[in-house]
Amino acid sequence: MDPLRGHPAWSLDEEASRSLIRHGIDAGINFFDTANMYSNGGSEEIVGKALKDFTSRDTVVIATKLAAATHNGPNAIGLSRKAIMAEIDRSLRRLGTDYVDLYQIHRRDQLTPWEETLEALHDLVKMGKVRYLGASSMKAWEFSRALHLQASNGWTRFVSMQDNYNLLAREEEREMLPLCADAGVQTIVYSPLARGRLARPWGETSVRSEKERAGARQNEATAASDQTIVVAVNAVATERGVSPAQVALAWLHRNPVVAAPIVGTLKTRHIDDAVAALGITLTEDEVAILEAPYTPRLDNQSISDPAILHRAVEAATGFRVNAA
Repeated sequence: MDPLRGHPAWSLDEEASRSLIRHGIDAGINFFDTANMYSNGGSEEIVGKALKDFTSRDTVVIATKLAAATHNGPNAIGLSRKAIMAEIDRSLRRLGTDYVDLYQIHRRDQLTPWEETLEALHDLVKMGKVRYLGASSMKAWEFSRALHLQASNGWTRFVSMQDNYNLLAREEEREMLPLCADAGVQTIVYSPLARGRLARPWGETSVRSEKERAGARQNEATAASDQTIVVAVNAVATERGVSPAQVALAWLHRNPVVAAPIVGTLKTRHIDDAVAALGITLTEDEVAILEAPYTPRLDNQSISDPAILHRAVEAATGFRVNAA
């Protein structure tokens, strides 16, 4: 990513990003997730060039997303057929590849019929521009309907759901995760460390948390139990002699429907923590300590009102999505 090119403000420039990507590849990481909106396409460009320089295309999985605005105008947002056909070509050019392994809808488009979106995505697979399809952040009933429409019409189905899930945000356990388990859909967890709150002692801040303070809604301190959970994570980590991040990620790996967490890294030790977490098996007593304090959060899923969604996108990216 590149903070000078737009959202998110906490991202690194190309030189620093390449160093982290190289470190990840050397550590055995082969899945890289980005989106067309990150740094206004800059993230895709940086990831694409780095992967071309540091590894071979067949050894990595490239995942990207679409739905948010990357330019001005009425067709700059959403999941219409026009937007889908245009954005995949832009992403492929920026990534420097002729296909994307996993193409994900960043949010549900409430203004476009599911049928139009799902058929267009299916057509991308048939064209060979996309290998597999994924979804992100919606209500379980919406995702269930999408899966039903795909099956009914013989369209390529979603194989993954990218959702917000961590020790401070477990609401997906109510409906979405059981649905995914039943449907054979794997989840790719974003914000697995609750924007870093699970990776440090309670009360400490980071560059990212300070820069996101004004706009971030997800993983805010919405329950009194948050502090208790963070303290518990740090206690388990201290007892084991590992970092809090490793404990929080190890807890996620226990869930068979979680294929992988998407760890946002600003330092090489963040990558090392993610890799080390794979070797940690929490005991039932440790799990009980981590899970017991949890209380329901405020709803932090996708915004359903299109007008509110447009204003949120415009605030994050600076693009006027309703401009003629």
